[in-house]
Amino acid sequence: MRIAVIGAGGFGGYFGARLAQGGADVCFLARGAHLAAMRANGLLIEGGPERICANPVTASDNPSDLGVADFVLLAVKLWDTEMVLDQIKPMVGPFTTLISFQNGVLKDNALRDAYGAAKIMGGVGYVATTIDRPGVIRQTGPMERLVFGEFDGRRSARAEAFLHACLKGGINAELSTDILREIWEKYVFLVGLSGTTTAMRSAIGPIRENRQTRAFLLDVMREVVAVGNAHGAELQEDYAERRLALADDVAADMTSSMHHDLQRGRPLEIRWLSGGVVQLGSAVGITTPLNRAIADILALYEAGAPATLETRAMESSGAA
Repeated sequence: MRIAVIGAGGFGGYFGARLAQGGADVCFLARGAHLAAMRANGLLIEGGPERICANPVTASDNPSDLGVADFVLLAVKLWDTEMVLDQIKPMVGPFTTLISFQNGVLKDNALRDAYGAAKIMGGVGYVATTIDRPGVIRQTGPMERLVFGEFDGRRSARAEAFLHACLKGGINAELSTDILREIWEKYVFLVGLSGTTTAMRSAIGPIRENRQTRAFLLDVMREVVAVGNAHGAELQEDYAERRLALADDVAADMTSSMHHDLQRGRPLEIRWLSGGVVQLGSAVGITTPLNRAIADILALYEAGAPATLETRAMESSGAA
């Protein structure tokens, strides 16, 4: 089985290395210093219960070098999706299956539009990792899980084959017969965590301890549950309250990748997270004022850190 991992960052690098460890023929679409290090020294996973080294690694920044794959796993940031879906055409053959493990629920619409519904399976991933240095992924917590499946609930041969490859690699993997619900379940907590930590510039601890911000977090997630159920997710009515209980159990210094992106001046996935809730709610006549507020607050940062007044003044004066 040939598996192409599109994006070799914390998520794609970790699970790709695991799949390779299990014997799958894995290739990576990567770039920059990370790609150069992978080619020179392989891909290393540190910090977890076991050290994993995939070496040698098949990796390139040119999809044509990697050939047609049986499975294409998307693990890039959402703002790169349209560009990547066009780039990977040489990797998609008549029997290729695409699975997006990206954030949100809008991601699969883009895949269907580009390649047709028959080629698409749904996926959700959980892992605590980061790129420690080029060629090295560091696992920062015990959370590690992949869930995937057909959107019509069938236990298909291709889904079973991918499950077998994951289990051989030691991945905590599950084949779901209700992948739409699984995707929305992650979306509820992800939107709440990312929206509040980023808009409030805070880890989860202070947010959950303050009466007003705790209520805000809960109501943000309630909006997602309402929108999800209007779109057929069949979430339990108290699902937001249950996710709030999860927020009480995580480390107080836990934050979100979107909060990290804001701190680093990188683009944000806000259009697909809180912004996605607004879009999907509008389509079914459900108002989402809190998610609208978060999306509006962060709109100035969606493309990365905007230039400050001081920066503009320095540029206009020719200062270095």
